[in-house]
Amino acid sequence: MLPERYLAELTRSLGALEAVARQPVNMLDRSVPACPGWTLDALFGHLGSVERWAAGVVRAGQYVEEPIPPSARAAAWFLEGTPDFLATMTSLNPDAACWNFGPPPRTAGFWLRRQAHEHAIHLVDAHQASGLGDPEFAEDFLLDGIDEALAMFAPRQLRLERMADPGRAVTFRVPDGTAWTFGTGDIAASVTAAPQEMYWGLWGRSSLSDKAVIDGDKGLALRVLRGPLTP
Repeated sequence: MLPERYLAELTRSLGALEAVARQPVNMLDRSVPACPGWTLDALFGHLGSVERWAAGVVRAGQYVEEPIPPSARAAAWFLEGTPDFLATMTSLNPDAACWNFGPPPRTAGFWLRRQAHEHAIHLVDAHQASGLGDPEFAEDFLLDGIDEALAMFAPRQLRLERMADPGRAVTFRVPDGTAWTFGTGDIAASVTAAPQEMYWGLWGRSSLSDKAVIDGDKGLALRVLRGPLTP
């Protein structure tokens, strides 16, 4: 996807998240289903922290420490920081050298992609916690998010020993035929789901073990799905 597409998706998700953050305080005390122990207010604290961190990295071109969010009124803190964050994301040069935790080349464009998906997944969280309808995303963006999860995050999870090596490979497929293979050795199983289900499921916002079509070695596929494939 082009940088402009990431920026458009990020801007849209950020605006929707700002609307949720402005809800009455009693709504911000609601639990976030996919993030045990988090309230909506804590979710916005996390986002405010990540935004300040990502913007700081982009401006410096190198690693900076992530700030600690406040323990109360975090939604207000999030709202205070969004203009600066979006201005930094809008003005960055995607080809500029910049630290990130992805594979080479390490450029600032990584942060546009990462923050677009960070905000999309947490918009799902915010809607689920608030009892709102499911947010909708364009198919090219969903496919890009699946690619980020399976081609960047899943190998990183293995490298950091956050999940066990499955020993054999599993193919993840969407109905249009686009596929990703995770693991080494013979392909022993496949997981097929619609783009939204696959995207949400890889991030633990939907259950692929229940909703996907699994062929081949089901035990292997389920072990891989438990991963965790993403942080």
